[in-house]
Amino acid sequence: MQGFLDAVVPPESSMTWLEMYQNQDTWMQVFWGCAIVGSLIFLVQMVLTLMGMDHSDMDVDFDGADTMDLGGGISLFSIKNFVNFIVGFGWGGVCFADAIENKWLLTLVAVAVGVGFVLMFFFIKKQTKRLEHNGAFRIEDSVGKTVDVYLRIPAGKSGAGKVQVSLNGSVQELEALTEGNSIPSGQKVKVVGVIDGSTVLVAPNPSEGG
Repeated sequence: MQGFLDAVVPPESSMTWLEMYQNQDTWMQVFWGCAIVGSLIFLVQMVLTLMGMDHSDMDVDFDGADTMDLGGGISLFSIKNFVNFIVGFGWGGVCFADAIENKWLLTLVAVAVGVGFVLMFFFIKKQTKRLEHNGAFRIEDSVGKTVDVYLRIPAGKSGAGKVQVSLNGSVQELEALTEGNSIPSGQKVKVVGVIDGSTVLVAPNPSEGG
């Protein structure tokens, strides 16, 4: 990191990095702010993940029927995806600043880079989840199990929510649909069927008074 900063502010310069930041125009201050802050949060998330302390993605749950879930247990709106976008947006603006003089065009390019970062991590996460669904886990074994709703399940199969099920010593996160009323996060439900390799059909668990 220091080497990168030295490339931006030569060692022989008496200007500190903070002074350099303050001398930038508003556009570049936004790009640098997003790049630095986003990268720090990203590194913290990575460390927590490696330590096994990052168990949730804090998906944003809207009351509407469409939760914007993209399949494979990956939601469009989540804290991690927002951070990925900010990192790409910030560094995209910083890296292309010298090549693109028009600030509005530079912002569009930065947005495109941010979206590219989000899509890249979508792909990585999907591939990781495919590796997790190996021979040790059969989704059919979840039928009849009582599981916890992790992300609200919309009513009448109008959208996918998420449930967490413990099988064979591992906790799996699966997409879930229901034919009845919507089911809020935190409620226990019963798996009554399998829709595909990563999606189950659930119903309120009678023992929960649902």
